[in-house]
Amino acid sequence: MNIQTFYSSSKGNLYRIDDGKTVLLIDPGVAVGLIKESLGFGLHEVSGALVSHVHRDHSRGAKGLMEAGIGVWATRETLDAAELSGHRAHIIEARQQFQIGTWQIVPFDVPHDVQNVGFLLVSGSAKLVFATDCQYIPHRFRGITHLMIECNYDLDILKANLQSGALGIEAARRTVNNHMSLETVKGFLRAQDLSKLQEIHLLHLSYGNSDAGRFSREIQGLTGRPAWIGG
Repeated sequence: MNIQTFYSSSKGNLYRIDDGKTVLLIDPGVAVGLIKESLGFGLHEVSGALVSHVHRDHSRGAKGLMEAGIGVWATRETLDAAELSGHRAHIIEARQQFQIGTWQIVPFDVPHDVQNVGFLLVSGSAKLVFATDCQYIPHRFRGITHLMIECNYDLDILKANLQSGALGIEAARRTVNNHMSLETVKGFLRAQDLSKLQEIHLLHLSYGNSDAGRFSREIQGLTGRPAWIGG
């Protein structure tokens, strides 16, 4: 499996996954022009795009992709809120499996301040879990081979920024209530079957409230698997 992270922050997201037969985009949260540029203007290879939730940094490019002939899969709430409609807008539901090319996909609910889903994607022996913009993941998975997971902030760094005045109380509250901390990611990993895990991609790190090098080292130390920083 090939995983590429082009953008991964509150300014915009864009992820590409490829099992060797079917190429999918996840959370096309930048303008369609940037999506085309990121893919080397190879939109023809893309079989579909998954959108986890309506926030613009995850859905901005969805309409442009549809206009370019690419189907978009999202929940009804997300499609309606993003004003996406037509025959290329496909409604999905949590825990209801669907297929795009060689990928079998199951969305699952995750807590955020709007309706949001993660994705379990299976192709052959590859099993990928994707989840971002959530406080925690209330599910367990068996036989994960690849993991793309938000690791947004460290609580000690956030508290220090709050005390110094570098971070306001409301911004701190939104971060804690809607995003996943390093310790929460560790707790998720400890609860999972990691026997087949090959690699981890840490996504959506908070500017100012994270430490990419430390996050990667600690996750690698916990799991014994490479932990790449997305974006």
